[in-house]
Parts: sequence; C-alpha cells; structure tokens
Amino acid sequence: MVSNLIIIVILAVAFFFAIKSTVAHFKGQGACCGGGGSDVRSKPRKLDRVIGKKVMRIDGMHCEHCYTRVQNVLNSIDGISAKVIGSRKQAVIKYAKEVSDEVLKKAVNDLGYEVRSIH
Repeated sequence: MVSNLIIIVILAVAFFFAIKSTVAHFKGQGACCGGGGSDVRSKPRKLDRVIGKKVMRIDGMHCEHCYTRVQNVLNSIDGISAKVIGSRKQAVIKYAKEVSDEVLKKAVNDLGYEVRSIH
C-alpha cells in the first residue's frame, strides 16, 4: 500500500513538471530553439516589385520563437520578403530577384529546421 502511494506521488510530480515545460514551450519560452521571447519578428519587407512567390514547407517549428527565427533569417536575405505562418508550418516567400531554392533551404536548415518542400 505504501509503495503504491510512493509511485503515485512520483508520477504526479513528473506529470506536473512535464505539463509546466510543455506550456512554457508553446509560449515560446522553452528550450526547443533557444527559448525566450526577447526576439522581435521582422516584418516582411516591402519590395518595389515582386517577380515571384514560393511556399516553403518546414518541419521542426513548434512555437512562436521558432516562427520568429525562421522569418527573421529569410528576411535577412537580399531581395526576399517572407512571412511565416506557423499554424501551416510554412513560409510564404516573395522575391524581387531570383534566389535559388538551395540558398533558402540552407538558411532554414542551418537553424535546425527541416525544409520539406519549396514550390
């Protein structure tokens, strides 16, 4: 009887910490990608002219911090205006000059995410 009580208490404590960590993670405060909410998501830049649009499907983004990291790195590429839509796990990329898919893919993969497709 006492051993059952000890097991129940240990499971309850483990469950509490798991829930606490999960909530922090989805608020962008977890350690999945550096955590913390201090990063500001860059706004998609206004392009003088848009010559094309691509949609990038990305795996591994789990929280607001992930979305911010990806959007910021894509918007740092010259001639690119990107917006990450986290609920769809994708980035919509407009461009004013040709940028290869490999350049876009490398920028996102270097952050630790996986580009599934670009079309």
